[in-house]
Amino acid sequence: MRPISRRGFMASLAGASALAAGGRALADIWPSRPVTIVVPFPAGASTDVVARLLAEKLRSELGQGFVVENKTGAGGNIAATGVVRAAADGYTLLFSSSGPLATNKLLYKKLTFDPLADFAPVALLGDVQGIVAVHPSLPVKSFAELVAYGKANPGKLTFGSPGFGLMGHVTGELIQRKADFQMTHVPYRGSAPLSTDLLAGTVNVAIDFIPAYIPHVKSGAIRALAVTSDQRAPQLPDVPTLVEAGLPDVNATGWFAMVGPKGLPEPIIARIAAITRAYVESAEGREKLATIGVRSLSGDAGAVKAAQTQEVAKWADVVKAAAISLD
Repeated sequence: MRPISRRGFMASLAGASALAAGGRALADIWPSRPVTIVVPFPAGASTDVVARLLAEKLRSELGQGFVVENKTGAGGNIAATGVVRAAADGYTLLFSSSGPLATNKLLYKKLTFDPLADFAPVALLGDVQGIVAVHPSLPVKSFAELVAYGKANPGKLTFGSPGFGLMGHVTGELIQRKADFQMTHVPYRGSAPLSTDLLAGTVNVAIDFIPAYIPHVKSGAIRALAVTSDQRAPQLPDVPTLVEAGLPDVNATGWFAMVGPKGLPEPIIARIAAITRAYVESAEGREKLATIGVRSLSGDAGAVKAAQTQEVAKWADVVKAAAISLD
């Protein structure tokens, strides 16, 4: 390998400086037009609701429109692929839960992007607990009774999730594996149709993020048996955790993060992250997120990357054991 000349070194240094200056200049004028925040799930889903709260804050702070675009399909991969291929100029961002940003790597054989390598992490905003909820017509009032009913009535229990391979699905598979009983999985296209069918008794059990179910549990329209994290939900303090219900070693939560296309300029990342951090640490932000069942978390790009890596490691064995695979 030939040593680089002084002229070559200086040229490289100048090039790097120009790129850095270009990134700073872009950040100085960004945003000069509306920004699209792509959400890979339907309107009304937990991810969508949180994205709209953040979009409102970014809009007020930066004086430009932040438009939430719901682009569903393929477990979030359609939306994610579109953002991966977008220009890294700060005008197309992805706000997502952990599936498209991590665990889809385990589920899809022909994934056209690597969630751990092809995004520029921006900010971690919060996490959300899962819930195991049933229609009141099901003759069970606790998680232990659900397990006993499933064992005594093989083939009769159905459990819905907001999508094949999403957090509710893999959590359901983990629960069945740990408790040694079986339910038939029914995938839906988001939390809204799943909660509607649970209210109607079309499906026996729902395993999903908690926000869509809080008002129905409080009204008595559905029965909550457990939350899937290691702490009780402040919104439903009487509902036990799965550990308290007798199922150890289960702590399944979902987190929300903002990312952009790979190569997103660092000054833009820092600007979005600073606004996000200030929002989730504010009394207003914490209150609005808590109202919909989301715990505020303040994390930078490094925290997003760590969450992605940990999520893949956490679910790899579950996905393999349950043979969850998609082409």
